[in-house]
Amino acid sequence: MPQDLRERTDAELLRSSRDGDFAAFGELVRRYEPKVAATVIGMLGRGNEADDVGQETFIRFYHALKSFREESSVGTYITRIAINLSLNELRRRKRRRFLFTPAEPDVEAEEPSADDSSLFEQKEIIERALKTLDPKFRAVVTLRLIEGYSTEETATILQIPLGTVLSRLLRAQKKLQAVLHNYKEDF
Repeated sequence: MPQDLRERTDAELLRSSRDGDFAAFGELVRRYEPKVAATVIGMLGRGNEADDVGQETFIRFYHALKSFREESSVGTYITRIAINLSLNELRRRKRRRFLFTPAEPDVEAEEPSADDSSLFEQKEIIERALKTLDPKFRAVVTLRLIEGYSTEETATILQIPLGTVLSRLLRAQKKLQAVLHNYKEDF
């Protein structure tokens, strides 16, 4: 009787995925989809591009299964793919900004309830504040403060020295404090 996929380790699922077991790969996607989504949304905000980057992350991971050397954890590796693709999307956005005017945001079909409004507004303010950061600072904030990776893990994912993570985090926090200070009455 085969072992339940949810009970298998990442290493076991990785080996099975490399052997063509799509169910095992699906379990890896299920495990890491929330983390990838949070990382991508932290970098890009909500929208179609974030959805596309999230999907592309797992496509790239699937194509890299055989070459993944397991020098880092599966989660770290997938997060690194998500960060790289997010940074690429931010560069594309910057180039497109010179060619196109930004589209109006999609209007939600349903209005949020009164209870949800305050939380929704706070999330929107934080997302706007994050967008003011340079991508290299936004990546550190997203990984360290939003996703909860340790400073060492953040350095590994971004492939930068530990001291660089710490200095970028400090500078990003100062910038965010200044931006969020304007919204303090909303909190």
